[in-house]
Amino acid sequence: MTLTVLAPDGVPEVRAGDDLTALLLTALTPVDGDVALVTSKVVSKAEGRALPAADRVAAVEAELAEPGARVVARRGPTTIARTRTGLTLAAAGVDASNVEPGTVLLLPLDPDGTARRLRREIAERTGANVGVVVTDTAGRAWRTGQTDIAIGAAGVLVLDDHAGRTDAHGNELAVTAPALADELAGAAELAQGKLAGRPFALVRGRAGLVLPAGEDGPGAAALLRAEGEDLFGYGAREAVVRALAGDPADRRPFGAPASEGEMAAAVTQVLGAAPDAVDGTLVCRPDPRLGPLTFAHGWTVEEGAEKAVIRPATP
Repeated sequence: MTLTVLAPDGVPEVRAGDDLTALLLTALTPVDGDVALVTSKVVSKAEGRALPAADRVAAVEAELAEPGARVVARRGPTTIARTRTGLTLAAAGVDASNVEPGTVLLLPLDPDGTARRLRREIAERTGANVGVVVTDTAGRAWRTGQTDIAIGAAGVLVLDDHAGRTDAHGNELAVTAPALADELAGAAELAQGKLAGRPFALVRGRAGLVLPAGEDGPGAAALLRAEGEDLFGYGAREAVVRALAGDPADRRPFGAPASEGEMAAAVTQVLGAAPDAVDGTLVCRPDPRLGPLTFAHGWTVEEGAEKAVIRPATP
């Protein structure tokens, strides 16, 4: 297999209201089966998402005030946030690089919608059936450095679920699912660079990933884990604080309630003694640590003078 990535120089500064499709087609000539990649930065500029902001922190706090957004973790000046669209990014995606001084860029309002529009316009103007991916830069848990990921997509397979397939040794795969759109974004970034002014790229050689004309697919939204499905819904410190505070609104990021066995194991580890299982509940001695412990596991506790009764939280 041969994979070719094209990322041309000479793209002018993008301004609010610019025709991104025209700019892309001036720089590149897509053909059937290509995947066109566009950085979120130029999408945001064209869509007028640049704001005057001397204080980036204030812009981040404004994004966190949007419905559905929340803090995942804070470490000093660094904030990791889940945005209103479900992306988990540093500074809620607010970007102060490669923009005019005194301004910041917010993420595109609807990256999948932008990808669908670009795909449609490319087809209308060239006749080419291409996939489109809108990219952004993100850090990764457990790893130093950043890489580009897909935050919007249209007309391209974004995920290849291998569950149920077997490998060359006959082992059945259960959770393997390459994030194809993210891999395309990373490949494009190798050619685009961060400071070279190359916001557009074409990946050629993976036509099998491009959907038939008229089929946009689920978009990059399909790569987002639903709230509560991620094992790392909060940072380590934030999880402790949220569990101790015990606000019912904070339950969801902890995920589905733990099984009885998991809850019993946690109680045993903390108290040093196993609880008794009684009619779907766990009974043990009272302890002030049981409140946050059960909260984090999706259970509740009722404590009396002699015993504590632990049961799954009601929805």
